[in-house]
Amino acid sequence: MRFDVISIFPNVFSYMETTKIWTRGIEAGSIEFHAHDLRNFTTDAHKTVDDTPYGGGPGMLLKIEPLVKALDSIPRLTKCKVLLTSPQGDLFTQEKGEALAQLDQIILICGRYEGVDERFIEHWVDELVSIGDYVLLGGELPAMVMMEAICRLLPGTVGDPESVRTDSITSGRLKYPQYTRPADFQGHKVPDVLLSGNHEEIRIWREKKSDFKTLQKRPNLLQLPNPKKGTKD
Repeated sequence: MRFDVISIFPNVFSYMETTKIWTRGIEAGSIEFHAHDLRNFTTDAHKTVDDTPYGGGPGMLLKIEPLVKALDSIPRLTKCKVLLTSPQGDLFTQEKGEALAQLDQIILICGRYEGVDERFIEHWVDELVSIGDYVLLGGELPAMVMMEAICRLLPGTVGDPESVRTDSITSGRLKYPQYTRPADFQGHKVPDVLLSGNHEEIRIWREKKSDFKTLQKRPNLLQLPNPKKGTKD
């Protein structure tokens, strides 16, 4: 998977280089990443990327010219999509991430200010995508959220692939409660069944707890078609 990000703050994405899942994916050859500074595609001395909207109104809009130049500078692979982060977009979900993980390349345009010239959206963007019903200063954080969610679905990025298959949401259930040492902390004990060594009883206990937690906290997940077994918070 090749990720290309167009942003006025490309240095923000240095965070990705500090995460083990990201570096493991690069080392495995599953990920290629390129950050593009939108200001490098301007033509004036001040490297202006925004301007006031026609018709008046508050704020500024990202200009169409540098966006198109930046996009045109990126080589395209066969299966490629151009996504714009926007609160007006479709909600990014695990299902959406799984679909995007099947592509060869994702180009993410990070929105900023009051938005983007609508002509760019209509003619150069494949999809608008949002990570939730709230507004951020820009699209850099949403872009990182989406890339990390997609990245962990790619081969060689996660140490144990089973952990991806049993994720919460992915599996159609929330994950069962989990515990680690010590077995007794200030009188709070780990359930006996988990210390029993009986793998079948542990499996049954976990499935029941998973179903109960999902019903209690996220009953909407129980409406998913053909939910798989297992989960992860």
